[in-house]
Amino acid sequence: MENTTRVPLAEKMRPKSFEDFVGQEHIVGNNSLLYRAIKYGTLGSCIFYGPPGTGKTTLANIIASSLKANYVKLNAVTSGRADAKEIIERARQEKAMFGTDTFLILDECHRWNKAQSDCVLEAIEDGSIFFIGTTTENPYTSMTRAIVSRCRIFEFKPLTSAAIKKALVHAIEDKERGLGNLPIAWTDEALDYIAYASGGDLRNSLNALELAVMTSAVQKDKKIHLDLQTAQESTDKKTLSLDENMYYDFLSAFCKSLRGSDVEGALYYSQRLINAGCDAMVIARRLVAHASEDVGMADSNALLLATSAMYAVEKMGVPEGLIPLSHAIIYVCEAEKSNSVINAMHMAQDDALNSTDNKVPNHLKNHPSTNADGHGKYKYPHDYGGYCKQQYMPDSLKDRVYYTPSQNGREKNIIRKKFKGDK
Repeated sequence: MENTTRVPLAEKMRPKSFEDFVGQEHIVGNNSLLYRAIKYGTLGSCIFYGPPGTGKTTLANIIASSLKANYVKLNAVTSGRADAKEIIERARQEKAMFGTDTFLILDECHRWNKAQSDCVLEAIEDGSIFFIGTTTENPYTSMTRAIVSRCRIFEFKPLTSAAIKKALVHAIEDKERGLGNLPIAWTDEALDYIAYASGGDLRNSLNALELAVMTSAVQKDKKIHLDLQTAQESTDKKTLSLDENMYYDFLSAFCKSLRGSDVEGALYYSQRLINAGCDAMVIARRLVAHASEDVGMADSNALLLATSAMYAVEKMGVPEGLIPLSHAIIYVCEAEKSNSVINAMHMAQDDALNSTDNKVPNHLKNHPSTNADGHGKYKYPHDYGGYCKQQYMPDSLKDRVYYTPSQNGREKNIIRKKFKGDK
């Protein structure tokens, strides 16, 4: 008899239908593009990307099963062109003989190089296979453009604590696949903590739940007690000295200390968060954002240093990466401040959303029409010493000004070319 007790709880509880699937309502909701495409049989090749444990591979399996198609799973780390070619050939035979579609589900698809990716392009284009790639990396930057252009891209979000807690309760109560046959007495505090500490990763939360239950003895009342202390001990994170509200309060205090040029506050709150179990990359990413949002053009070196610190944290880890991270935090705090960048971005976003009927001036078009619009011919700036004044914005926005340099730091030396006279 097969021994199923060794199968991890996360694998046993993997949803097999849309009804059991947790989270990602923006992708699998009743009115979503994916739902309609599956309903009407028009789903083509896709790439699912997002953080670990958010349901990418699970949803790919559910889709293939619901469409009553063959599906083959590969992992890009251990597979190559030969594996793909064999699957494609078999898929073509199945389609010719039985009219059956085949889905190739490729985990960690960003790990395939260009030669490996190119071997499936023709099969995707002629419909021999349908490709569903799953990846934790942004496909627009980590995958070959040819594959990405032939796929619909769906971004998965970290699961909410509420969604994860619902899945945990289901796993505890499920007698067929879960822990329902065990006498578990659990507290809301314990499940809330596991859900919160998982960082939106359902797989991690189920692993933590299983570890907590399987390493706890049956007490005198013949129950396995799952309390907050047991939950804290079973997670990968340190025991947090702050709850979810306090976590966001500390993160807010860190950001406001950066903006307020308070080195001591920014360093303290960053270390408080990291010591409480917060991923140092969360701090690094916020630092990069604030280097542009609050320092911006007043000292552009802040962005370079913050980006370098984020790279160092990613590659070196903790504790070594905390040194360049602290270096960058101090620099961002002490740098002159300007919010001109984010103000300009917001104004441009507003116009882009609300002024969609504007036309590109004729002289800027890729193929200018013969009907002149009064702007004359395009002036090549390098023929004029590197700059010449001409209209770039649509007529209705030609006098719009997004970026106004502040008088802080290096930014006070910027003279907008837009306002210089014609050369």
